[in-house]
Amino acid sequence: MAERLAEVRERISRAGAGSRPVTVVAVTKGFGPATVEAAARAGLMDLGENYAQELVAKAVGAPPGVRWHFLGALQANKLARLARHVQLWHGLDRQQAATELARRCPGAAVLVQVRLPGSSLPRRGADVEEVPGLVEVALGAGLDVRGLMTLGRPGAEPEEARAWFHQVAGLAARLGLRELSMGMSADFELAVAEGATIVRLGQVLFGPRPPARSRSSV
Repeated sequence: MAERLAEVRERISRAGAGSRPVTVVAVTKGFGPATVEAAARAGLMDLGENYAQELVAKAVGAPPGVRWHFLGALQANKLARLARHVQLWHGLDRQQAATELARRCPGAAVLVQVRLPGSSLPRRGADVEEVPGLVEVALGAGLDVRGLMTLGRPGAEPEEARAWFHQVAGLAARLGLRELSMGMSADFELAVAEGATIVRLGQVLFGPRPPARSRSSV
């Protein structure tokens, strides 16, 4: 894992990060606590989870210093048990969620998720034209809006992916937001080239995710 991380950091550097720090969020979805421990030993202290149950179960026994990023949908009935573990919420996508998160976790650090236009994926994220209003509502509710987050289109051609990341980076700049969570294992170099400050990586660090039937019960 340490070797894979070193290779990832080298690829980030070659992609054009320069002196800009890029946080690697290791996505441990589907892997057990042993992977969390191995990641921490390799220096991966920013870990991401999509499911509340997995995050809470792993956080309880995680090595000291691990910073948890929640990548899933912000559902009101799960916020309370996640609040004490999560350092950054990546998926703020609607005004109701901003209000609810502010009530249950005052001052929480968040990224507003921007939805790829025309995406066939389940609707997650605010449309580009909705983002400024959502940022305003979140700030008004007392949340710490750090930046924007987005997903690329699976299997997109490089130029298509680059254009989308460029658009989101421009939107963040216009809104005065400094963090950009863009790019996963298949496209993180393109995202870094367009200004990503956070990349969310699973397979490139850990290999293929275990089949659901063999995953840990967490």
